[in-house]
Amino acid sequence: MLLAILLPFVSFFIRGKIITAVICLILQITVLGWLPAAIWAALSLNNARAEKRNKELIRAIRENRQ
Repeated sequence: MLLAILLPFVSFFIRGKIITAVICLILQITVLGWLPAAIWAALSLNNARAEKRNKELIRAIRENRQ
């Protein structure tokens, strides 16, 4: 999460979202764009973690039914 705030474009790049990382880098190059880029990266990371948790829960529920 700290990486998403300090270097937002690296957070996207590490997760394999190259085009998004480039867009985020262009946004964060401007001084005013740094805060929106950091918020965007943090929210995106949080959403990715939530999606992973949801997939694991769905898989566990399906395994218990069988």
